[in-house]
Amino acid sequence: MSALVDHGAHHASAQEAPAMLMPELSLPHGRIRGVARNAQGVLAYKGIPFAAPPVGELRWRPPQDVVGWTDVRDATAYGPPCFGAPMPVPGLKALTRDQGEDCLTLNVWTAAQTAEERRPVMVWIHGGGFELGASTFFGAEGAHLAAKGVVMVSMNYRLGVFGFLAHPELDREGSPSGNFGLQDQIKALRWVQDHIALFGGDPGNVTLFGESAGSHAVGMLMASPLARGLFHRAIGESGAFWDTEHGSIATTAEAEARTRAFMTRMRVRSLAELRALAGEKLHRASAWNFLTDPAITAFAPNIDGFVLQESPAQTFERGGQADVPLLGGWNADEHSFFMSRALPHRTPAQFVEAAAAQFGPSRMQDFLAVYPADTKQAAEQSAQYLMGDLCISQQTWAWLGLHRTTARSDVFAYNFDYTSPYSPKPSHGAETAFVFGSLDMSFGPSKAPAGEADKELSALMMSYWTNFARNGNPNGPGLPPWPVYGGPGSLVMRFGSSSGAAPEDATARFRFIQSFRSSGRLPEDWRRVQGRMPALLAKVVAKTVLLFMG
Repeated sequence: MSALVDHGAHHASAQEAPAMLMPELSLPHGRIRGVARNAQGVLAYKGIPFAAPPVGELRWRPPQDVVGWTDVRDATAYGPPCFGAPMPVPGLKALTRDQGEDCLTLNVWTAAQTAEERRPVMVWIHGGGFELGASTFFGAEGAHLAAKGVVMVSMNYRLGVFGFLAHPELDREGSPSGNFGLQDQIKALRWVQDHIALFGGDPGNVTLFGESAGSHAVGMLMASPLARGLFHRAIGESGAFWDTEHGSIATTAEAEARTRAFMTRMRVRSLAELRALAGEKLHRASAWNFLTDPAITAFAPNIDGFVLQESPAQTFERGGQADVPLLGGWNADEHSFFMSRALPHRTPAQFVEAAAAQFGPSRMQDFLAVYPADTKQAAEQSAQYLMGDLCISQQTWAWLGLHRTTARSDVFAYNFDYTSPYSPKPSHGAETAFVFGSLDMSFGPSKAPAGEADKELSALMMSYWTNFARNGNPNGPGLPPWPVYGGPGSLVMRFGSSSGAAPEDATARFRFIQSFRSSGRLPEDWRRVQGRMPALLAKVVAKTVLLFMG
């Protein structure tokens, strides 16, 4: 009898045992077959549709629900990138192959053994100035992070004219226009809420993270009521649209004027005519020239009254943002490639003369105290800092400080200042390979392979990022303590040849820039530079990769 009872108990236990996650998986819309577990035990599912193809009548409409399929869908290769600006870098030209409008796919990496595990989820938004890029941009391959115990997700979203065109006729179709790319990101987050548990992920513990334009998007989605509750922590790497006006985010009127100018150039009079044009023709006609095109022709996020009801800074100032833990920072050499755009600086005297013309003679003593120009080397370094501060670093710093002030959640700040033969400059995007553990990419003019110090730093950063995703705090056993950010001048985590908490050393520079932003006295030439941010960000990525990939 006891044997019978034991056998029955064993049978019940076998019935209750959760099924092992396999490469072939059932989703509500159909079955997919992904990549088998690698040596780290990570499964990969690539090119999964999270919305209907935004083509034909769905062009310039909010993302619609996925249409199901009957056959087992191959999920072993990334989906095609969305139409975007050309990338003039040999090593990244592959990203622009097979571009198209049918591009709304995402990728999932998981090392979970069963769907019941409920691992923390990390959702990545790629950069590229909202004009170019793809889910795999800059080595954003999720297997190494997944091996650290998270479920990793990356996505494509509509870019340029396809993602950010605003027109009154579109508004009359039922949804405010202009931010379709951001709506795609929100749609992907809703897909995560609905389906990530099938991959062993926890929909109640989602961290949204991004770099450059992806970091900008993180801040905007923190401010958007449409994204509320879809993520629970946030990480921003090098980017924020951040002044008390609307800064480089266009108003609805400005976005619609941009569309009218484009339609005139395309010789069409109605939205129907514009929709009837082939996607490839629109793509070619709207391709952004990062050096010459005026800012008004750049299609990028705008304050549409729907996704963004006001500027993100205004939302944060009144405490209306998502009150979630935030980890963010900037790189030490964000814009070294743009110092010629910042100010002429052939000599210290020319740098000082140009600065006086921009900021006013009465402010030069304050200016030179934080941007010294007593030698040619000092002037060049100051020009680099100035451009990076204006376009990236100071705005990221202001974002972190404002969230610390108006939210109750913890903020953690970092500065990436690491150099090696593998990673020669701490420039824009340089930290991404370390965050993802993508050290098999070849960097540097000499294509130096990653060394032990590079691998150690990558392991450290991946531990901090995944710890933060797990519980909202990057700290963990055996790691250098990372203190909660206490505001200007307080301790931040400095990633360098030796990493640890160190005093923030750029506060004086940032406060100088802030004094102009807050008073509305930012010089007009600098407003033009800031207004070109989508182009500038994409260009700095191109220049950075040129240096890295040789």
